Amino acid sequence: MQIEQLVKKCQAGDSGAFERLLELHYDTIYRFAYRWSQDQHNAEDIAQQASLKLARSIKQYDGRSSFTSWLYPLVINCAKDFYKSPTQHNTREESDVDKQESKTEDRTEQRVYARQILEHIEHLQSDFKDALIMVYGTGLSHADAASQLGVKESTISWRIHQARKLLKQTFSSSQLNSQNTLGDTSLDSSRGIV
Repeated sequence: MQIEQLVKKCQAGDSGAFERLLELHYDTIYRFAYRWSQDQHNAEDIAQQASLKLARSIKQYDGRSSFTSWLYPLVINCAKDFYKSPTQHNTREESDVDKQESKTEDRTEQRVYARQILEHIEHLQSDFKDALIMVYGTGLSHADAASQLGVKESTISWRIHQARKLLKQTFSSSQLNSQNTLGDTSLDSSRGIV
């Protein structure tokens, strides 16, 4: 069954269809949450919250973009809410916290970069945004992303190239770059962001 048909059943209140949809996309939800939080336990909590939010929000999906592209901001908003919440619990052991303290500054910087890039990605043409999310957000290969989006692999490669070019132009002309807050390396895939 195609995702669009499954979503329509979910929107009509079919709980079995929602279970199937969640089963198909839970790994993607978790990967989005983990890429955002960089912590297994927090990612699990965020994924659970995102699953609940998905159940409440499924009727808002209108099919203008791929389902995964629509799902990505939903998960990221859950992650943001999770970290804003005063009742947010960190379930890591104390020794894990000690080990992570040295990485806190780097992760904070990466989150700032990621948030800035995500804000700009939201303004990209939907084809470009979908390609970026499928490859960098979910970790799919260009071939797998092409298969899911129903286009050629070369089209995905071209869309990603164009999107990165647009993002690079945006950042090089923005105030952020002039203040040296964000350099060209933020668009480098080696940083794990875009």
